Amino acid sequence: MENIAITEEYLRSIDVHTVLPQQEPFVMIDKLVYFELTTSTTETQIRESNIFVDEGRFSPSGMMENIAQTCAARVGFYNKYILHKDVQVGFIGAVRNYTVHELPAVGTTIYTKVDILEEVFGMTLATAEIRCGDKIIATAEIKLSVRNIE
Repeated sequence: MENIAITEEYLRSIDVHTVLPQQEPFVMIDKLVYFELTTSTTETQIRESNIFVDEGRFSPSGMMENIAQTCAARVGFYNKYILHKDVQVGFIGAVRNYTVHELPAVGTTIYTKVDILEEVFGMTLATAEIRCGDKIIATAEIKLSVRNIE
């Protein structure tokens, strides 16, 4: 299958809730800002009201959920806007080499990039990095299982 690139302007116009199975207050991304079949990036402003903010910082658990939802946004966008199918639910199967270098403060904007290494039999293996400005603040390898919402 050929690689599909979509403009950032178009992606920013999409309500992220349409590509995620999660609902508020458990949505951990604001916008899908980059999409190709094997790479996606989301943008998230850290807000005080976020359930994973503790003492003015986004927690490691929140950062992992942000990574998982970046993966979900990629699959959701592809299914809904390209294949015209339903959004799917994903489950974290494994996390390896999760390293947090810095917890982002309330008011900062983070960018989370996932690169798909392999997709086989409903399982996805990806690497992820979270950036704040030019600084990488977290990295991980994540394995996800995806199924249809019933």
